[in-house]
Amino acid sequence: MTNPPRGQASGTSPLARISRRIPRVRLRARVRHGRRRVEQAFLPVVQAALGAGLAYAIARYGLGHKTPFFAPIAAWVCLGFSSDRRVRKVAELAFGVALGVGLGDLIVTVIGSGAWQISLVLVIAALAARFLDRGLMLTMQAGVQAVVVVALPVHATGAPMHRWLDAVVGGLMALAVAALLPSDPRKGPRAQVSAVLRELGAVLNRLAKALHAGDIEATLTTLERARSMQPAVDEMHSILRGARETVWVSPAMRRYRGQVTELTKVAVVVDRAARNARVMCRRAIPLTEDNTHLPVLAEMIGEAADACAELRRCVAVGFPAPAARAQLIELARKLGPEAAELRGGSVITLVVLLRSLTVDLLQATGESFKSARGYLAITD
Repeated sequence: MTNPPRGQASGTSPLARISRRIPRVRLRARVRHGRRRVEQAFLPVVQAALGAGLAYAIARYGLGHKTPFFAPIAAWVCLGFSSDRRVRKVAELAFGVALGVGLGDLIVTVIGSGAWQISLVLVIAALAARFLDRGLMLTMQAGVQAVVVVALPVHATGAPMHRWLDAVVGGLMALAVAALLPSDPRKGPRAQVSAVLRELGAVLNRLAKALHAGDIEATLTTLERARSMQPAVDEMHSILRGARETVWVSPAMRRYRGQVTELTKVAVVVDRAARNARVMCRRAIPLTEDNTHLPVLAEMIGEAADACAELRRCVAVGFPAPAARAQLIELARKLGPEAAELRGGSVITLVVLLRSLTVDLLQATGESFKSARGYLAITD
């Protein structure tokens, strides 16, 4: 009597069981990424909220406006919830809000409010904004605020000129917050790159355990987690684009240009390492389906995970990563194919991918591509 294939004794295949777990894996990934976004946005949100409250107080009690609706609106729209508060960007949004409110006031005063007036004010506001500046956000805010002014009754938003003054107050408050509380352009990128490295290390660690145990379910779960990294990787590149703009535009931040450039280089190779890890998870599926145990290869992938953890700590505080470099150099020197218990094409593929991932991570520690490849046991 033959035993049923592994994974089918309970009447269901590993793929069927893991498919039921995928929603939980995705939910946990969303919670992790959401928690990180909240941590990064907490201080900017508090600052923007306080700025909106102060703008309202100035318009309400300083200028005597009974319903300064647009003062907090303008402050919040200009500041937002991101730490990327370039003075030029805030000024652009403040101007867009004031332009939209001013045009809306003019339309309401001259021809009243209604459906065709909304269409007219949108055309005028958008074309005026496009003529004055190439920024898309300026055009968007000018149109939105103009529609609000024309659509809402005067008693809900204040007298015509009061509404424009409220928008100016809110915009000036936002500019004051952006100028007096400038954000470090290195902080957001460091946090996001280190977060991606944390996820990459966790994926590699789980993959190592799955290969050591020959566990197909663990491999499939790890693949799903690896796929869930992509939004964090995309956000990393987006934050770095904003940081690069900041250090090029802001004279006060130009001293950080070199560090932001280095972080950009690290992000590029970390992105490649994450893609390699994803492919490794896919290639590991046929091996674990056959209940293949690969302790030596698993140990080396675990070493890569440990190096990721060390590199993450160094990136987060902005220091060099000599310990991570040493770990990765030692790993690279072990990565001859004979060290990985070669027993088929799939194992060779995993070794090649791990070699590529190790080169990527070595470059993240500051090594050049040529020197990183030079540490490998053989040349591909």
